Amino acid sequence: MSAHIETNTGVDNRKFAMWTMIGSECFLFGTLITNYMINRNRAVAGPTGPDVFNIDLTTLSTFDLLMSSVAMALAVYYCKQKKLRAMQWSLATVVVAGAIFLGFQYYEFNHFVHEGLSLSTNIFGSSFYLLTGCHGAHVAVGVMLISTLLIKSLIKGESWFNDDVVEILGLYWHFVDVIWIIIFTVVYLFVYV
Repeated sequence: MSAHIETNTGVDNRKFAMWTMIGSECFLFGTLITNYMINRNRAVAGPTGPDVFNIDLTTLSTFDLLMSSVAMALAVYYCKQKKLRAMQWSLATVVVAGAIFLGFQYYEFNHFVHEGLSLSTNIFGSSFYLLTGCHGAHVAVGVMLISTLLIKSLIKGESWFNDDVVEILGLYWHFVDVIWIIIFTVVYLFVYV
């Protein structure tokens, strides 16, 4: 007779699934960042990063995204403390800051296209838009998920406190923020080194 083997990890399955997804997303962004690093100096024609980047604007949008991460951490804290209004304000702050970041990205992309750097201008443009656009899509998904969570908490009121769900979305949001710090460093700051 064989002994029983415990297969439970002790972690909520949803949280484990999020960690698994974050692991796979690390491979995705690792590949996109590598692609960018290989192709950033291969532009034969057309503008490149130093020609179009506005480091002040991108630094401001980075600060906005980092502050949204602070708000997300507060949302998790307030949810665990069962402070509904404070949690809702923190989630709303995350949603607004995420939308502002996407607005910055839209403005930046629009400016770059007017400066002559489009997706098809050169290999630099292709790899740049692929990397930053993929990150922007992740931010948009996060904004939608957190908005849904906020709306659900507004509808259900005090009867709804699910700190596991808030924490799981917090993991996703913090991952998106950490990836942006890497992208900001590699794409925008390494250009001046």
